[in-house]
Amino acid sequence: MFRKRSQIQAKLNAPTLVLVAAIAIVTTRMLDLVLLFNLLGVRGILDFVHRSVQTWNLTLIFLASLVMLCIEIRCAFVIIKGRNWGRWLFLATQVIAVGYLWAASLGWGYPELFSIPGESKREIFRSLFTQKLPDLLVLFLLFIPARSRLFFKLQ
Repeated sequence: MFRKRSQIQAKLNAPTLVLVAAIAIVTTRMLDLVLLFNLLGVRGILDFVHRSVQTWNLTLIFLASLVMLCIEIRCAFVIIKGRNWGRWLFLATQVIAVGYLWAASLGWGYPELFSIPGESKREIFRSLFTQKLPDLLVLFLLFIPARSRLFFKLQ
């Protein structure tokens, strides 16, 4: 019934690396949205949404991408609380995103909605790796350091 003081403090104090990872998730997602709005403008965003809802398949992919964005942001807040399932869910969203981007870029799925331009598979892979490098760093901060792993085991 009574917990030790150290256990209570462990729940309140997340390691710095975990906090940096969670803040990085939220920051990169919000920055991506701001840069997308800046690049496309209001008219471009409306055209993008209009193209995305032309067919049921495109609509489902568009809605799924929005749901994944919300899940990733939710994972960031759950990770700060020390919930182990949050980091695993974030890993799963990254695997799904990379898998779909790779498939769409190679011509499977709907490349006009989400694809990475490139002449060859190697060029596409290099661009995909460059785009996902911040997320790989976040995953590294969540899974590799001993303090991060210990933090999630204590919760």
